[in-house]
Amino acid sequence: MVAVPAFLLRRLYVKGSLRNTADGFELQLKNSLGSGYAKGIMPLAVDGQEVPLAATFFRVDGVATPFTAVTEQSPFTLALNKATTIAINGQPLTPGAHKLVIGFVVVGLGKLSFDVTDAVA
Repeated sequence: MVAVPAFLLRRLYVKGSLRNTADGFELQLKNSLGSGYAKGIMPLAVDGQEVPLAATFFRVDGVATPFTAVTEQSPFTLALNKATTIAINGQPLTPGAHKLVIGFVVVGLGKLSFDVTDAVA
């Protein structure tokens, strides 16, 4: 399988998008690399702690899709040049910088993951 370097995948993350919400926190991805389909999502990790898949959602055009709904039969499309919000239900983040690890299982590429560090806006 072709390996996609983490430095390229980091371009998906919208720097400065990490923010607390009334229900937890959220961040944004914007795909400028090329359309892709994820057949699986790995748990998001924040500062080394995995977030339960059931508490994590994609939001595109106001429609929320839980991470748990992404399967080979029901893949998630990371459309080209379109903002995708990842919303996490739970505790808001503390002020300051946080390390995030984001990963997907992509058809033909396997498991892809990358990490970024950002501060709560």
